[in-house]
Amino acid sequence: MRRVIRAGAAFGAAMLAALTLLVAAPAYAHNYLVESTPLEGETLTVLPDEFSVTTNDTLLDLAGDGGGFAIQILDSNGGYYGDGCFTIRDATLSTGATLGEAGDYRMLWQLVSADGHTVSDEIDFTWEPDVDQTISDPLSGPPACGGGTLEESTPPPDSADAVPDEADSEAATADAGTIVLVGGAIALVLIAGVAIFLITAKRKKDEHDAS
Repeated sequence: MRRVIRAGAAFGAAMLAALTLLVAAPAYAHNYLVESTPLEGETLTVLPDEFSVTTNDTLLDLAGDGGGFAIQILDSNGGYYGDGCFTIRDATLSTGATLGEAGDYRMLWQLVSADGHTVSDEIDFTWEPDVDQTISDPLSGPPACGGGTLEESTPPPDSADAVPDEADSEAATADAGTIVLVGGAIALVLIAGVAIFLITAKRKKDEHDAS
């Protein structure tokens, strides 16, 4: 009887270890949007203090230079607004708010999740300014923080500078490793369970035959 109890305890411990791996795996999920200014489909009549997106977890800016982060405002004609500067505060990415004539706008955003993956999306909204709101002129390209546009100040990257692609590849490899690890743990637990069951059944049969 004690052998059966010990076998059951060992099987329970193995199952607990596998469940721990399964619970830990979702911790590598990407950040997701929980709040924004403006909201999707919102109509603004007054300029907010800033345009922003807030996610469920802290943003990853290891180098402290905002690499992989961006937030841009465009009108329906493809004109850009703002100064190109942005701020990263815990789980929030934000930029100063400026807009032009009334109409439909898009806020494009990109950020680096706590797990190292790049996440991006867009938010559509409408601008119907009150008469006392300041109207700004659009830029022809994405604004560069400090003046001008990125099209004027930044040469197109060549293949040697394709860091985001390399980062995505490394992240995909990490995800694959996690899946293999969890799958292997489950397989080991199943094998151990079958082995324990067979051993226990044989011992019970031997004990019965001996009696």
